[in-house]
Amino acid sequence: MKTQRGFVLIEAMIAMLIFSLGILGMVAMGGTAVSAQSDAQYRTEAAALAEDIASDIALNAGLPSSPAFQANVSSYSHLTGGACGGFTGTPSGNPKVVAWVNRVTAAGTGLPGATPTSQQIVVTAPPADFNRIDITVCWRAPSDTAWRRLSLVKYVNS
Repeated sequence: MKTQRGFVLIEAMIAMLIFSLGILGMVAMGGTAVSAQSDAQYRTEAAALAEDIASDIALNAGLPSSPAFQANVSSYSHLTGGACGGFTGTPSGNPKVVAWVNRVTAAGTGLPGATPTSQQIVVTAPPADFNRIDITVCWRAPSDTAWRRLSLVKYVNS
């Protein structure tokens, strides 16, 4: 019986260690889940914003056979060069694009870390490439070191 003294104490300590490791694992999974949920929320918002301007382009461009079609679609072109976070080129003077960029970058309601130079709309000159519109929305969450990016390609043929 002397050889088993303190054995229950060792068993209890091992059980507490296993329990503690399980709790720590659950806490780590919770942090990962919150991060993934935030990323999914930002991607959903970016997709809605990109779809919003794409719909606006399609509604206001007119018919491709119209003489004003090319000018209407081209007026949406915004910062056509560079990379996420530092797009270069000429900003669009189209009031609808300016309002859209303001919504994307608005503090509190827009995407985190989004700037006017991190949004891009590339219009392939009609009628080339079936009137293709490439919309790129970039943002950076507070915990991100790199830019997050969502790209949407639309064809305006109505």
